[in-house]
Amino acid sequence: MNQSFSVWLVLIAALVAANLPFVNERWLAVIPRSLPKTLWIRLAELVLMYFIVGAIGLGLEQRAGQIAPQGWEFYATTGALFITLAFPGFVYRYLYRHRG
Repeated sequence: MNQSFSVWLVLIAALVAANLPFVNERWLAVIPRSLPKTLWIRLAELVLMYFIVGAIGLGLEQRAGQIAPQGWEFYATTGALFITLAFPGFVYRYLYRHRG
């Protein structure tokens, strides 16, 4: 697996994981919930998904070679990117008028 494929894999995983809390009613898209999910639960899921995708990226980076040191700037940038990737799911859930 080359580095270009790894980068695309992490970006696609981030796009899917960032929108997952907003497009379904299941906890982590697996466990059914009896009560509807609130915005706070969805945001907690979003943070958890951020760390899961980060672990995937860390594993792919470790497999490719030496892990580069990351400071707070790295986490601020990737967090902002993850929130930006979650925007379509947020719009679908809270701003789009559903018919019926």
